[in-house]
Parts: sequence; C-alpha cells; structure tokens
Amino acid sequence: MVIDFHTHAFPEKVAVRAIPNLQAKINLPPQTDGTLKDLSEKMTAWGIDMSVICNIATNPRQQTSVNNFALATRAEYPSLYALGSIHPDSDCIEEELCRLREGGIRGIKIHPDYMGHDITDKCFDKVFEICAAKGIFIITHAGFDVCSPDHIHATPAMLSDVIDRYPSLRLIAAHFGGNMMFDEVLDKLCGRDIYIDTSLVYVESYNRDQLSAILKSHDPERILFGSDVPWCPPGENVRFIESFKLGDKVNEMIFSKNASELLGL
Repeated sequence: MVIDFHTHAFPEKVAVRAIPNLQAKINLPPQTDGTLKDLSEKMTAWGIDMSVICNIATNPRQQTSVNNFALATRAEYPSLYALGSIHPDSDCIEEELCRLREGGIRGIKIHPDYMGHDITDKCFDKVFEICAAKGIFIITHAGFDVCSPDHIHATPAMLSDVIDRYPSLRLIAAHFGGNMMFDEVLDKLCGRDIYIDTSLVYVESYNRDQLSAILKSHDPERILFGSDVPWCPPGENVRFIESFKLGDKVNEMIFSKNASELLGL
C-alpha cells in the first residue's frame, strides 16, 4: 500500500485559475488538471492507493470555504483524505478546529509563506496549543518557496523552536524538513520528534548524499512519503525513494504505516 501524504487539488472552478497561475511561478508541468476527479482517476496508474490533499487557507476569509471543501471531499472520494486548514489571523480558530475534528478530519495544513507569518510568530500559538491538546496533526511547508524567495518563513531552526515549545504537537515538516536547507535539517531536526515528508525533491537537482543522510539519520517512524502532485509525478517519487534501498521494513513505514497511524485508518 502507498499513501501519498502531500498532494494538492482544488474545486473545479478554482483549479481552472490556480493551476496556470501556480505553473507560471513554479515552472513545472502539472501532472493533473488540479481537480479531485483527475487526481483520483490517475492514482491507480501511479501505484498510489490513497492521496492526502493539503488544502491551504491563504487568508482568514477563505478558511470556512476551504474546510467545507475538505469535508465534502472526504464524503465523495474514499481514496482521498482531505486536510483542513487554519489561518492564524482567523477569529474562529477553536470553533473551526472542532468542526474539522467532528467531521473526521485529523489534521490541517499551514503554509507560513502564503499566510505571511513566520512559523514562530505568536499568532500561531493558539493553533499549536489547540492542535496539541486535541491530537490534531499539522503539516507545514518548510524551507524555500518560490512565492517568497527573499524570506523563508519556516526554517529548520524555527521548526526546532516550535517543537521545543510544543513537545506534544504532532508536526510534519514538508520537503524533507526544509526545502533547499538540508544541512540545517540534519543539524536541527534529524533524530527529533518531528515528522518529515519526502515531497517535491524528485524534480529538483538536489544532492542525493544529503537526502540519504536525512533518511538514514531520522527516525523511520517519523518519515512520510509525499510527492507534491500536481507538481511532481508520484510514481517517479516512489521509485526515487526506493532507490535509497532502505529495506522493506523501513519502506513500509514510509509508504503506508506511519501515514495510516496519523490518519487513524
């Protein structure tokens, strides 16, 4: 079984605009048209059994509609597990987290770069406190992002500070713990009680030795397979992770077991 823990899809009306706009920034050919239907139909060919949709509320006004979409996705597509999202400037953080949890959603996605705050900013404290108390996991973008090339809002050092302050929070740092900041990931995050996912790296010309060191230094129970589809081909990402020859037991943890436990499957 393979669970892709880092994918993106949008309501159909949003996808028509979002995919061309994002493609212009990211400069990668999309693997889907950005819709739930296209993603769900292509998963079998890629060898993916379940995809986790990382929804993002980029401003407080979007929060309710983004979470409505997540809740509706869960009902319509059994092979897709949609996460909610909470914006730190929202005035109904606790109410919305309760609504998501009652709807069967066990995690949220945040993107500090799109939200305009460093992950160590006090505005995130309420989100972290409630999620830690309610057992809601958080996946966050980590490291460089093209939308904010001059300022990184979630560095490995910042993430280390967050888990120091919230040791019971189940936090997932995307993109191997920090896109394009892998030496700092090795120094600040590897071996600590934080999850990392493997998204995005297949399409970039990264140093394999750095990625191998992260995979072998970090607790295998805290590594999640992710692709970042539509921007990366999931099937190729699977083969890329398999190429590190980590062994069947570790591969099972990365590709399905760890994700299943977080999602309560």
